[in-house]
Amino acid sequence: MNFKLVFSIAVHLMRSRLKQTVIAGVGVTFGIAMFITLVSFMYGMNDLLDGLIINRTPHVRLYNEIKPSENQPVNLAEKHKHDVNFIHSIKPKDRGKSIYNAKSIIQSLKQDQRVFDVAPKITTPVFFNSGTIEISGVANGIDVLIEEKLFSLNDYMVEGKIEDLRQNNSIVIGKGLSDKMLLKTGDIIKITTPRGNLASMKIVGIIQIGIADIDDITSYTSLTMAQKLLGAPKNYITDIQVKIHDIDLAPALAKEYKNKYNVDTIDFQTTNSQFETGTTIRSIISYAVGIVLLIVAGFGIYNILNMMIFEKMDSIAILKATGFSGNDVKWIFMILSMVIGICGGVLGLVFGFIFSNIIDVIPFNTAALPTVKTFPVNYNPLFYIIGITFALITTFIAGLFPALKASKVDPVEIIRGK
Repeated sequence: MNFKLVFSIAVHLMRSRLKQTVIAGVGVTFGIAMFITLVSFMYGMNDLLDGLIINRTPHVRLYNEIKPSENQPVNLAEKHKHDVNFIHSIKPKDRGKSIYNAKSIIQSLKQDQRVFDVAPKITTPVFFNSGTIEISGVANGIDVLIEEKLFSLNDYMVEGKIEDLRQNNSIVIGKGLSDKMLLKTGDIIKITTPRGNLASMKIVGIIQIGIADIDDITSYTSLTMAQKLLGAPKNYITDIQVKIHDIDLAPALAKEYKNKYNVDTIDFQTTNSQFETGTTIRSIISYAVGIVLLIVAGFGIYNILNMMIFEKMDSIAILKATGFSGNDVKWIFMILSMVIGICGGVLGLVFGFIFSNIIDVIPFNTAALPTVKTFPVNYNPLFYIIGITFALITTFIAGLFPALKASKVDPVEIIRGK
């Protein structure tokens, strides 16, 4: 097969039907551009929403959960242990919120090669006092530097920096809480613990996670300050937050740590199961819409090539009569189809990138996410590879059937008919 000659004939056929060829190419370009734009924008939104959850949630959390004793005394009694006992109004066992031997557990976790880092934490309910009003909330005692490393708290700071918590008697409060109590950075806030301990603390920052239920009640202080506030010893820790290198290992590690350290555990997937389902569905919808657009473009190419073959029966017959084989004729139309796919696909990638950039600069102002200024877009190169690959596959299939039909044309019947 003389590829140069076959390619030249394919180009001539395209030029003779330039309008239809351009329309087919525009269909591919539009399909690819919309696919790239849609997927990039949707994944950008997913990344934004995932960040709100992933940045705030440990992959594995170790804690003590309040729950009733699994073995009630009546079931252990020799006289009644074989009976069916019905016990009402069972009271939970007070194991205390503090994790026993927490510092040793943290050291052990840090030596685990699967673990990225570990952050201790104290979580306690408190009352924020504003005049005669008491607002219930939550105080989080954190190791400031490790917490910032694992959860990027500075990304959500409206005022101040999380590192300012290293000052004595300092606190960072949620944006919703500051609005309710008309407080700002530099003000003093009074806090009462459930045990009645009272402390006056200086506000060094205001944080806004973007979830109203959290911003209305949350506050952060240093781990040492939280221990002083509760009148607890230096080994008092209620939560151990673990981030691992491979998040998919979280469920297995949660079970392993529960048995190894005799504490309650919960993994990231269990905590955010509903949210992950929504992310998966949005991704499926994005790909489905993009693929449908490309398939529609493929049908356009198929129809145009079918019409071109019908109109060029004389030319095909002459080519075959002058020595071109059925395989040569097939490749003429396959090349025609692939040129449309390649040109349309490349232009689609370019326009998809341009449309994504346009979305990326559109202002996105919302009170819930003050640190986000424009609509989020994900420029993952994988989207572009998927787009051009699917465009080539679609155009190849769309051109294959008309090309096979053209290769089977009998030149004798066509010439005799004329």
